[in-house]
Amino acid sequence: MTGQHTDAEISRRVRRLETLLEDRGLIADTALDEALDAFLSGASPVNGAKIVARAWTDPDFRARLLADGTSAVAELGFSAGGVQPQRLRVVENTPDTHNVVVCTLCSCYPVRLLGPSPGWYKSEAYRSRVVREPRAVLEEFGVRLPDTTCITVWDSTSETRYLVLPMRPAGTEHLDEAALAGLVRRDALIGTAVL
Repeated sequence: MTGQHTDAEISRRVRRLETLLEDRGLIADTALDEALDAFLSGASPVNGAKIVARAWTDPDFRARLLADGTSAVAELGFSAGGVQPQRLRVVENTPDTHNVVVCTLCSCYPVRLLGPSPGWYKSEAYRSRVVREPRAVLEEFGVRLPDTTCITVWDSTSETRYLVLPMRPAGTEHLDEAALAGLVRRDALIGTAVL
């Protein structure tokens, strides 16, 4: 066994496990669907965008977010976790530093804050290449950074999720928090886009 499975193999295994649990009377046949629906009902990149917009407009919140992301997002009613609690670490892009997030083992990702992860995030190509050649991978996403910009790659785990705090776009000083949130896109919160 290589440890790598296709989506079809994983789907078959999950369905088999569901069937076993149902056959043994350990769960109702609709319980898993209800649990997944409940979990995903509030999962959206809009949540991450609201967090970023607040950080751009409230320096005290920004400081708390960078110091303890888990507690700071809880102030806004969000969590990085799902079934089990997870720590959220927020990393800030600056003119000199660009952050990008990956999960090299699987696809650990703050679903509640960013919605379901994009297919490319789960791909073997992204997971292996962004660690080895982040600048080249970012260029494939259309992100061209000066050679002097340091790129830091953060590896999410089952215990710790990461969120990138992008730089606030120039010329947005007149925008309120809601308008700023409308500028933020999921890929910028992963680090594969800039605003």
